[in-house]
Amino acid sequence: MLRAEDEALIDAIQRGDRRLGDQLYGRLIRIVDATVYRIAGRKDPEHDDLVQTAFEQIVITIAEKKYAKACSLTSWAAAVTCNVTLHALRRRTAHRKVFDRNVELDGAVLDVGGIDVERTVAARRELERVRDHLSRMTPERAETLLLHDMLGKELSEIAVLTGVSVAAAQSRLVRGRHELVERMNGDPTTTEDA
Repeated sequence: MLRAEDEALIDAIQRGDRRLGDQLYGRLIRIVDATVYRIAGRKDPEHDDLVQTAFEQIVITIAEKKYAKACSLTSWAAAVTCNVTLHALRRRTAHRKVFDRNVELDGAVLDVGGIDVERTVAARRELERVRDHLSRMTPERAETLLLHDMLGKELSEIAVLTGVSVAAAQSRLVRGRHELVERMNGDPTTTEDA
């Protein structure tokens, strides 16, 4: 399951050899960057900070031997990055001042080079709603939901990554989906209102 070069990298980091940081970065940057982008959305000024924080946490968890090598290094990196990004979304939600970020179109249908701007704005609003609700969910359910439905991880792998049984991971996924649907349905802001 663990590649030989990953094994050597992990052992070196656990021995305190920090010279292999460039190799670790090169090995994981694509998965870390893609995970942050998929969870947090558009690239904003916080994107690069989240990538850096994720790498710091990856190195810390490897150095402290929290990575048990029960899954691939890339899966571990995705799970750590998922946690870092979810934490940032929760923090952002908690500190966000209430203001309307919606763009008013006043019923106009805009067409810019074949792009349906109204539909694009509505989709972005809906995605923002989903992110907002995910940030308010229990961390375990939100993480499991993101790892499975967004990042495509299998329940057995999620169980290893989160330190629970496969049955518990499945329960978190089912309950997380249910909670998200309830939150979305209970939210007075819908795409029809937009």
